[in-house]
Amino acid sequence: MSKFIVVAIGGNSLVKDNGRDSIEDQSEAVREIAVNIADLVQAGNDVVVTHGNGPQVGFELRRSEVASEVTGMDVTPLVNCVAGTQGGIGYLIQQALTNEFIHRRLDKKVATVITQVEVSKNDPNFQSPSKPVGSFFTLEQAEEMKRAKPDWVIIEDSGRGYRRVVPSPKPIDIVEKDVIKSLIETGYVVIAVGGGGIPVIKTENNTYEGIDAVIDKDFATSLLAEQIDAESLIITTGVPQVCVNFGTPEQKALEEVTAAEMLVYAEQGHFPAGSMQPKIEASLGFLKKEGRRVIITNPENMKAAMSQQAGTHIVN
Repeated sequence: MSKFIVVAIGGNSLVKDNGRDSIEDQSEAVREIAVNIADLVQAGNDVVVTHGNGPQVGFELRRSEVASEVTGMDVTPLVNCVAGTQGGIGYLIQQALTNEFIHRRLDKKVATVITQVEVSKNDPNFQSPSKPVGSFFTLEQAEEMKRAKPDWVIIEDSGRGYRRVVPSPKPIDIVEKDVIKSLIETGYVVIAVGGGGIPVIKTENNTYEGIDAVIDKDFATSLLAEQIDAESLIITTGVPQVCVNFGTPEQKALEEVTAAEMLVYAEQGHFPAGSMQPKIEASLGFLKKEGRRVIITNPENMKAAMSQQAGTHIVN
């Protein structure tokens, strides 16, 4: 039976490591993921694809800063870097999926929707930035960057190294949700809410205005899935299953758990704030709003996960 699925791809899954972060490297990673997404489409499912942009938006910011330092060019605002990476990554995914459908002789079209996501200008994260962007640094590199860029906020990111952080407000509304739903209803595979969406606030006269931030893609994806009435949400990550007691002798992989059970695990502190915790919070938010199932797994296990042969499944 076909399903309406939203699939979230992590921005880090497109950058294997610091030595493989070129556009060509990212294109190769996207082509691999496109095969997995095409499997879902070929099985008859309606699919919306979202993606992160943590590394990529960091790269764009740094390119802009270097260009300003060297040539005096204006620094590109963070919100525009988000928009640029949304379009750039969307293009890579759109082309890879289109080519995969041609290869499989599937009569399926793909469209990328440049998506604005409303946030509150009073969100507390504007005062306490928390979203990691850009490359990972060693402790020595991080200390050097702090000396060179005293206005940067740099934190340790889940044992993987040190990264710059920027404001990450919670999403309130997907501005283009009706456009996305209309395209799905006419048979398109849609790429939307890239990089968590372009953050915008509403002005006093009810118009929109961009604001410098990077929205967490899992929270934005969860909200999108809710607003377009998706049945299932697949969040891809670097591991095949969610684990509790991770990295200890008591480590245990979770297969199917209820939302209530997962909430208890979260409250016990099993999930790191910089990596798995946002995925769990977003999953529980989607299920609370009438979603049926969330699957968390790595991209290569998506097809098997749809038949409950892989991944962690969170259900009501």
